[in-house]
Amino acid sequence: MPDDAAAARAAAEEESAFAHPPVDPDFTSAYGDHPDQVIDFYAPRTAPDSLVPLVVVLHGGAWRARYDRRHITPFADYLARRGFAVANMEYRRGGDPLIPQQKQGGGAGETPPPAGRWPDTFDDIAAALDALPALVREALPQADPRRTVLTGHSAGGHLALWAAARHVLPPDSPWRTGNPAVLRGVVALAPIADFEVAEKLDVCGNASLQLLGGHDTFAERRPYADPVLLLPTGIATTLVQGRTDLVVPQAVAESYADAAAKAGEVVGLTLLEDVGHFPLIDPAADACAVVAEEIAQLAW
Repeated sequence: MPDDAAAARAAAEEESAFAHPPVDPDFTSAYGDHPDQVIDFYAPRTAPDSLVPLVVVLHGGAWRARYDRRHITPFADYLARRGFAVANMEYRRGGDPLIPQQKQGGGAGETPPPAGRWPDTFDDIAAALDALPALVREALPQADPRRTVLTGHSAGGHLALWAAARHVLPPDSPWRTGNPAVLRGVVALAPIADFEVAEKLDVCGNASLQLLGGHDTFAERRPYADPVLLLPTGIATTLVQGRTDLVVPQAVAESYADAAAKAGEVVGLTLLEDVGHFPLIDPAADACAVVAEEIAQLAW
C-alpha cells in the first residue's frame, strides 16, 4: 500500500489533470453506428507550410464507460497547439456511463464496474483505424497519414500497442491484418502492456481480467489481446512511464520492454522521476512536454 504522502501526491496529480475544461474538436466523424464509434479531429493550431504528422490518441480509464474521450481532449488540444493534426478515438467500454460511479462500484471494498467489452472494444479500435485514412482526408487535409504516430494512456496505451501489432495476431483472429500498419511509431503512456503482470499487481481492479471476460476465458483470449504476447512488431515503440505511478506501476512497462528485447526488438523506455500516472496527459505538467517530444521524435 502507498504511504499517505504518495497517495496525496497521486490524488493531486489526478486533480490537476482533470481540472482542465474539455476542448471541443474541430470536426467529428463516425466510423460506425454506435454513439461511441466516433473520432474527434483537431487541426494544427499553427498555419503549416506543408502537411503535418497525424497523432492518433486513445484515452484510458481501464476500458470502463465512465471514462470517455472528453477527459483527454485537453491533451489532444495541447498536441494540436504544438503543430500536430490529432485524431481522438472513442470506442465501446464496459459498464453504464449513466449510472453513478458509487452505484456501479469502485469505492472502498466495492467491485468496480466491468472493464471493456469482448469483442466490441477490439472491434472498434480495428474498425476506427481501418476507417481513419478516408476520414482524415475529409476532416484534416493538413494531415500526412504517412507520418502517423499512435499514442495512448493507460488502457489506451494498451490499445495503441495492440493496434500496432494487428499483423502479428494469431492467424484466426478477426482483427489480423496482412501487413503492418503504416505508422511512424507508437508512444505508449503508462500502458497496461502485460496482462499477467497487471493482474498480479491488481491494476485497476482486475481490469485486464474483466476485459477478457473473466477467469474462464482469460488464458484463451490473451494471445489475441495482450501486447506482451504480440512481439516483435517491427514498429518503432517508446514507452513513457512515471516512476511513482500508483495506478499502473513501472513493473508493467518494464516487463513489456524486457519481453520485446528477448524477442529481438528494441523498445524505448523513458522513466520519469517523481512522476505518477496522470501528469503524462496533463498540459500543465512538465511530463506532458516530454511526451510531446517523444511523439515528435518519431513523427517529424
